[in-house]
Amino acid sequence: MSESSRLKFFCDEHRCISCDGCSVACAQAHELPAGINRRKVIAMNEGIAGLEYSLSIACMHCTDAPCEQVCPTDCFYIREDGIVLHDKEKCIGCAYCLYACPFGAPQFPQDGAFGVKGVMDKCTMCAGGPQETNSHKEREMYGQNRIAEGKVPVCASMCATKALLVGDSEAISAIYRERVLSVGHGAKTQPYGWSTAYGSKI
Repeated sequence: MSESSRLKFFCDEHRCISCDGCSVACAQAHELPAGINRRKVIAMNEGIAGLEYSLSIACMHCTDAPCEQVCPTDCFYIREDGIVLHDKEKCIGCAYCLYACPFGAPQFPQDGAFGVKGVMDKCTMCAGGPQETNSHKEREMYGQNRIAEGKVPVCASMCATKALLVGDSEAISAIYRERVLSVGHGAKTQPYGWSTAYGSKI
């Protein structure tokens, strides 16, 4: 990975089978409390025959992150590899980031009389936080730090159809380009389904 490389997520809608395995794996690996969903699978064009597809959505670790721009306490920071992280000890739970994020990534653990409250939580791309790497405090506040161990995020590592990709943005683009160009040239042309991912249920 070059010095200018940036890590990105990409979900291939032609391969996602809406199994929710990525969101379940994320919640279990990071021991997330009830009500916090760092990753979720959503259905697009639900109920419209031939146009329905699924996407796995989380923080997209934007190059020019709007959450960072609106945060009044500057709790967000962007690493050199492009991962957008935040410092929970600086967060005041104002929810400005939630209103600015086009993906609905910021999560808040409590409901109060005047709306959402509590310190914000979001996808860290399994890269921890500002605390000491792989320390007990980092694990308690941010979950696993798989990036420091040279591993891919848990959501992508368990994706059965390899719909959810993560890595250097240029490498991800090359993989998707190869998939697009292979359509109609001896490769599978129909979207993935349960039978493709797991074989016949009979």
